[in-house]
Amino acid sequence: MSTTRHLVNRRRRLATVAATTAPPRTTTAPQPAPGAAGAHGAPTEPETEPETATAPETELADEAGPGDGPPRGRPHRPRVRLPAVLCAATLLLGAFAVWAFTSAGTLRDEPSRQNTALTDIGSTSEVKGQITEAVGAVFSYDYASPAKSDRAAKKHLTGKAVQQHKDMLAEVRAQAPEQKLVLTTTVTHSGVELLDGDRARLLVFADQSNTRTGKKEETTYAAAMFAVDAVRRGDTWRIAAIDTFTR
Repeated sequence: MSTTRHLVNRRRRLATVAATTAPPRTTTAPQPAPGAAGAHGAPTEPETEPETATAPETELADEAGPGDGPPRGRPHRPRVRLPAVLCAATLLLGAFAVWAFTSAGTLRDEPSRQNTALTDIGSTSEVKGQITEAVGAVFSYDYASPAKSDRAAKKHLTGKAVQQHKDMLAEVRAQAPEQKLVLTTTVTHSGVELLDGDRARLLVFADQSNTRTGKKEETTYAAAMFAVDAVRRGDTWRIAAIDTFTR
């Protein structure tokens, strides 16, 4: 009995000592893990202070004060003064108009430099028509009627053009009887370059066909360009010189 009682008393003493030395229990609420859902299922995030919005930088004034350079933050753009530019252009146009009027007056005042090819429509058309007919006549030749070419030359040629025409058709005249040549010239275009009173200069474009009518007929074609100086005798314009642009 003494032993049993002794053990019971010992256990009571040990229990009393353990109760007095153990730290007190404290109840703490469980902390949610990072990223865990909140009460309504949404993840909780730590509260952070809202960032303060910075106000946008205001643009600098366009005009700087006296002595200041161009505004910072904006490229310097030169200002064009349109009224000044238009005024300068007006002065230039006015000066050109005065020069043109003076030059035209000078041409009118000097008889040796007058050219009425663009102003005298009637005379321009007259010389153009007569010279076109003359070129077609004098530069056409038929071996069967050489006298026709001679009459055309006497009618439409004068001065230096008479000998020039003979030289140009010399080879045709020499070969025409044997080869039975027929030369036909047709003016396709002509223009009056100069018209000054009774003198004129024209640029002529023509097509020429040279046909051999012997045993075997053969035709060749060529284009011609030349200038003629013309003079008026009464109401008739005649060819005074022929320029083939060859030396």
